[in-house]
Formats: sequence, C-alpha cells, structure tokens
Amino acid sequence: MRSRTSSWFETKIRYDRTMEDGSVKKVTELYVVDALCFAEAESTITEEMSAYISGEFDVKAITPATYGEIFFSDSGTDDRWYKTKLQFITLDEKSGKEKRTSVFYLVQAGSLNGAVKNIDAVMGTTQIDYVIAAINETQIMDVFEHRVKSQKMSDVKPEYEAE
Repeated sequence: MRSRTSSWFETKIRYDRTMEDGSVKKVTELYVVDALCFAEAESTITEEMSAYISGEFDVKAITPATYGEIFFSDSGTDDRWYKTKLQFITLDEKSGKEKRTSVFYLVQAGSLNGAVKNIDAVMGTTQIDYVIAAINETQIMDVFEHRVKSQKMSDVKPEYEAE
C-alpha cells in the first residue's frame, strides 16, 4: 500500500463505446486526475484518454474531489475505488470531551472488506485514533497521477551563452 496526497479532480468523459455485440453506445465514465487547476485537469484527462479511446470524446464535468489523499493498492486484482469517511478522534483538553473530525479518502481495493483492510494497513502505521464512518463503492474507472515529462538536453536553453 502507498498513499498520495495531492489536488485531485473528478472528471467525467462521454464517448461512443463499441460493445461486445458490435453495437455502439454512448457512455459516460468517471476518472480522477492529479492537477493544480481545472485547465490542467482537462488537459490531463484529454491526454490520458486519447491513448485509450479511438474517435472523439467530450469532457462533460470537472469537479474538485472531496478527498486530498488516495490509498493505492499494490495488488493487480484491486480494481475498484471506494470513497471512505474516517473520523479522527481527539480529546478537547479544556472540556475533556471527545471530538471527531471527518476526513475523506479514496481507497483502491477489490472488495469492501479489502477496502477496510487497506485503510487499516495505512492508518495502522499512524498514532491517530480513528473510526471508519462510511465506505461507498464509486463509479471511478481509474486514477491518473501527475507525471513529470522528461526533457531532452537539446530542448534546454542555456541561461547565457559564452561569446
């Protein structure tokens, strides 16, 4: 398991998919991208999906995700995404009362039980007291993390040139 904190955007794309029986059906799919702004999210999803979709597609919606951290599974069979609500438990020093703070995460797993195990695997390494308040399977198809584009040395312009 690994976790990644970033600015995540949920993007919906619509395109014509060829079904197994050969018919063509319009589908809308949900993807998550790592981006700093709406424009970068649109550019990223367009670039990523161009490799998978032949023909045209439209970006129908882009919304900032309610979660800032994603727990990625190392298992190739974990193909589902679960939105989870954890409540961190702290004690108010003045009143002595228990306080709960809700935080959302996206968790990759193969099943609901797998999502719970993956949450415990990541959160078990922390000192934070927490409870799992909610877990819901999402319709997210995939998550695209930011990739640094490599530069060729010939593309790098020197700051100054010797005369």
